Amino acid sequence: MYAFTYHRPKSVADAVTLLGQFEDPKLLGGGQTLLPTLKQRLARPSDLIDLGQIPELQGIREEAGGLTVGAFTRHAQVAHSDVVQRVIPALASLTEGIGDRQVRNMGTLGGSICNADPSADYPAAVVALKATVRTDRREIAGDDFFTGMFETALEPGEIVTAVHFQKPDKAAYAKFRNPASRYAIVGVFVAVFGSEVRVAVTGAGPSVFRADDMEAALAQDFRADALNGASVSADGLNADIHASADYRAHLVRVMARRAVEACG
Repeated sequence: MYAFTYHRPKSVADAVTLLGQFEDPKLLGGGQTLLPTLKQRLARPSDLIDLGQIPELQGIREEAGGLTVGAFTRHAQVAHSDVVQRVIPALASLTEGIGDRQVRNMGTLGGSICNADPSADYPAAVVALKATVRTDRREIAGDDFFTGMFETALEPGEIVTAVHFQKPDKAAYAKFRNPASRYAIVGVFVAVFGSEVRVAVTGAGPSVFRADDMEAALAQDFRADALNGASVSADGLNADIHASADYRAHLVRVMARRAVEACG
């Protein structure tokens, strides 16, 4: 049976205080990973701290030439936001493709990136859009936030409060999704900032990564055909019942071409 104490703090400061008071607390965002884990008895927290009633963790605003999205903002809110669709339409498109309608109406930005699932969509946006992850203690560059499979640079007790995405000149996300879960078997986010091109790949490896050869090729010639000579090695890529490492390596180039074409 479940044996935890449920808490609903009203501020980030209160949540931080609660985290330091108990033996094995867990933060509850949208619950898309934690709740199934609890049901399977794979997690047995002493306390559950629900972040859903903290106003400072929610909302979307245009800021510093880009977008700042609160950590508790749900995927559907990002997908349907007029501000997101105007400033970074590729981000709205990415969130519209996360999971199904139920997941998009419950899952949150903060929960997704803190879980750091290797097949999640949001990590590709965080890296490609030169994002900054803001916490109750500091700011972390998107390039430094994801450190491995289900691992991030967060310290114990640290809470993500918002993510700031820089506005690109153009960008697009393309993914080959699992037909059941809609997770990315491979997803590629391409973003252009002046002469700089960033290509972030999710789903293919243990964690999101940048495709350096593709970035160099596109910086010289931003056309899908410029990727004909660029590739990603299959060494170290994920291999499972859904796709082999070699197939994922092939899909990276296919999805990158589609993203470039979508950039127009």
